[in-house]
Amino acid sequence: MGSGIAHVFAQSGWDVAMVDTAQSVLDRALETMRKNLDRQVRKGSLTSDAAASAVSRVSVGTTLDGTGADLAVEAVIEDSDVKRRVFRDLDAALPPAATLASNTSSISITALAAATRRPAQVIGMHFMNPVPVMPLVEVIRGRETSDATTERVVAIAQALGKRPVVVRDSPGFVANRVLMPMINEAVFCVMEGVAAPEDVDAVMKLGMSHPLGPLALADLIGLDVCLAILQVLHRDLKDDKYRPAPLLAQLVAAGRLGKKSGHGFYVYRD
Repeated sequence: MGSGIAHVFAQSGWDVAMVDTAQSVLDRALETMRKNLDRQVRKGSLTSDAAASAVSRVSVGTTLDGTGADLAVEAVIEDSDVKRRVFRDLDAALPPAATLASNTSSISITALAAATRRPAQVIGMHFMNPVPVMPLVEVIRGRETSDATTERVVAIAQALGKRPVVVRDSPGFVANRVLMPMINEAVFCVMEGVAAPEDVDAVMKLGMSHPLGPLALADLIGLDVCLAILQVLHRDLKDDKYRPAPLLAQLVAAGRLGKKSGHGFYVYRD
């Protein structure tokens, strides 16, 4: 998600500082970005000069020192403690006028804002995966988010060629509050022997016109991310309809996280 977010900003003319804790992760992110830009060139949707220009706008580093950004989009793991720590660091490192946004799938923007001294400038900017392709950005207003911050982020999303939808700060927001129960029920169908993964996905693709079946989509999102989102929904909404399927927890415990690990409900050879 981080490399995809950097991709769309750089392609739209922004200078981007991409920060992670490990240089190897940054190297992989840059390589992924180059491959995706090259794919756009081959398809004729981007010139080779524009692709090279986008890459040239991206710098990488393992610290926030000297970034001087006026907008940060956090895209770390879906762990509230880690995210709060990152927001404290961003608050200390970035200029006072900077906007701090989170790409969180489910964690409270209000809680993240409380870790900073600028809660009015904290907002959710939830991109969909894969970021260069999917048009939606959920813009999530925390309790203290100002109108000016919301208007600015909506305008930025539109300038990126995205379709922003403003929603209130509630567990799972809209996208994952609706999507994750469907994925979870698909996992229950497999766990209870109702159908094999490919058959569950075939029903949803052929019968409901979904471009990707829920289990293939879960593999793309990351089964660990799906589990984390369901745990937040279950805990915060206190409704057992969000209880994660035991099979999902077992696959995550086994290291079968989906595409990123090479094995989830499906096997990925490359």
